[in-house]
Order: sequence, then C-alpha cells, then structure tokens
Amino acid sequence: MQRHWYHPGVTARLPGRLFVGNLIHRRSLILQLVKRDFQQRYVGSAAGWIWGLVHPLVQLAALTFMFQYCLKQKLDSNEVTTNYPLYLFAGLLPWNLFAETVQRASGSLVEQANLLTKTVFPAEIVPISVFLSGLVSHLLAVVLLVVAAAANGQLHATLLLVLPFTFLIGLLAVGLGWIAAALQVYLRDTAQAVAVGLTFWFWLTPIFMKEKDIPLDVRFLLSWNPMTYAVRAYRELVLGGIVPTSGDWLVLSAFAATVFIAGGLFFRYMKHGFADVL
Repeated sequence: MQRHWYHPGVTARLPGRLFVGNLIHRRSLILQLVKRDFQQRYVGSAAGWIWGLVHPLVQLAALTFMFQYCLKQKLDSNEVTTNYPLYLFAGLLPWNLFAETVQRASGSLVEQANLLTKTVFPAEIVPISVFLSGLVSHLLAVVLLVVAAAANGQLHATLLLVLPFTFLIGLLAVGLGWIAAALQVYLRDTAQAVAVGLTFWFWLTPIFMKEKDIPLDVRFLLSWNPMTYAVRAYRELVLGGIVPTSGDWLVLSAFAATVFIAGGLFFRYMKHGFADVL
C-alpha cells in the first residue's frame, strides 16, 4: 500500500499541496542536483566559479560603455545613485538570475532525458535545481555589488531585504521554467522561442534607462512587467537605503505566486507523457 507523509484529505482540499509536498520531501535530492549542476558548469575550467562573476562584469562594462559614454546616459540627483555603473549593475543582477533560470530550465528536461526515463525521478525538481545553482553565482555577484556600493559610500542595512525579493524572483523564474521545460519536451523549438522572448523582455525592463525616460506610450508596460519591481527593489535596497513600497511588494508577490502555481499545475499535467516522448 502506498503511504504518504501528509494527510490525503487535506491534499484533496488544497490543490497543489501534493506537488509542493513532494518538493519539500525531495530537498536532499535537489541539493545533490544543485551541486552536480554547479560543478558541471565549470568542470575542466581553470578559473572555475570565477567565470560566474566575469560574465556579468563584462556585460556591465559593455553596457556602460554603450549607454554612458556613447549615448551619454546620465542619472539625476534624485535617483538612488549618480554612479551609472552601480545603477546598471544593480539592475542587471536580478534580471540575469531570472533570465538564466528560465533559459536553462527550458532545456533541462531534455538534457536529463536519461535520468528521467531510466529511473523513478521527480522531474519537477530539475528546473528548481537550475535556479538554485544560478543562485550561488548570483549571491557572489550581490556581494561584489555591496562591496562596490560601500566603496562609493552607499552601504545600507536595507540590503538584507534583497533576500525576500530574490525568493520572489525564484518563484517567478521557476514557474516559467516549469512551463518552458514541459513544452520543450513536446515542442523542441520552445527553448529558441524562450530566448527570443527574453530578449524582448530585457529591453522592456528598466535596466539601463531610468523609468521616466521610457516613452509615455509604452510606459504602461512597466506596470505589467514583474521584473520592473524586482529591478527597482534591488536598486532601492542596496543603493538607496529605501524600503520598497507595499504596492511593489504586493504586485511582485502576486505575479510570482500566480506564475509559480500555474507553472506547477501545468507541469504536473504535462509530465505524464514525458517518459514516452523523451
């Protein structure tokens, strides 16, 4: 007889409880996958995990050169900082964590096909392990941002509140990652479509420009872009010592929770045919 560590009656009343319960129950397996993924990303590399810092720094240097020196982008005195590289770096970090998770998660099930088809394996934890693996590099980069901000005289205790926003970014990214990963199993063009979509999404997120500089006829899109609130929060908390408004918290939380739940339910529905297709 199959036994569960939770009460089945409660599970029936709360859709998704079984799904989330399995994630918690498999936490040790998730940690093993995270360790494996992080090691494989840098296997054979002399610099190892340092590349996780080099990539965002090179991206920062390129965008700073383009927008600050070529396009003469400047920050007003009423912004959280007048240091454009810091402003840009604080916006890039949450975006890079989100985009990397969604992009890598979209192909993660196909890459782990042997593991999923030959063993009784909870496929839903693969995209989660992708996020947690990227989170390691992200936190290292956040430390670098904090050090740079402190050197610029902008060290604030509010930076600790970045962690809840990082958690919300994770919910959002994993939810979309579940959807993309499930579709990729059946439609192998999904990962390419995700890459295109993330490119558009990047340019519609106020990372390299001030929100007020975005044209009025498209500025309404910012309120429907959950990453707007994440980018704004990182800048305010780390560079400005400002606690985001309750509206920003609630909107991002609503986006993240909705996408996470919808992604989980979609993944659970689609996973029954994974073994046959993979």
